Amino acid sequence: MTVRILLVDDHTVLRQGVKVLLNLDPTLEVVAEASNGVDAIKLAHELKPDVVLMDLMMPVMDGLSAITVIRRELPETEIVALTSLLEDNIVTEVVRAGAIGYVLKDASSDELVKAVKAAADGQVHLSPQAAARLMRDVRTPDNPQALTQRETEVLKLVAQGKSNKEIALELQIGDKTVHSHVSNILSKLGLNSRTQAALYAIRTGLVPLTTLTPTEPLL
Repeated sequence: MTVRILLVDDHTVLRQGVKVLLNLDPTLEVVAEASNGVDAIKLAHELKPDVVLMDLMMPVMDGLSAITVIRRELPETEIVALTSLLEDNIVTEVVRAGAIGYVLKDASSDELVKAVKAAADGQVHLSPQAAARLMRDVRTPDNPQALTQRETEVLKLVAQGKSNKEIALELQIGDKTVHSHVSNILSKLGLNSRTQAALYAIRTGLVPLTTLTPTEPLL
């Protein structure tokens, strides 16, 4: 199945280059492009892409604001931030807004393709630099509700980068059941996204940090 991508960046040359790169993979297709957050939201509603590859610094509406709106209004569409920004507060806010991936613009082409495919499968994918900064900001909830044994199992697999389908297969339960468990986990822990849940699992020692980061070095 082809992954349909909405590419959002205000730099035309960069956007064209990324489009060519992604379209080299027969399983990926850039279905539309936008140069600001307002157009991105409009196109996301019209086309309902599988993944939005989102720049953060843009005119009219920035990427962070657009991520917030798209995740709220189109929860089935996953978002990967593609940016040169690496300030701690920005990385944290992007994840809180609901981005499932965070990739730097100097990443290798293989890394970018991997991030898009991971997002399409509902898998968390962060650059090592972004993961390190997020770990400094992640805090355990003050009074988290206790997770059930099954919810704990699901949380571990989420943090290992497993998609809902992969979790369902491993635990021999239905996809909808996995989705329900993930929703319950976020509610009980007071978290807003799958990425935050994965980072919480690392912070509390359920899984090691290396499960979130790519093994290949970035350029």
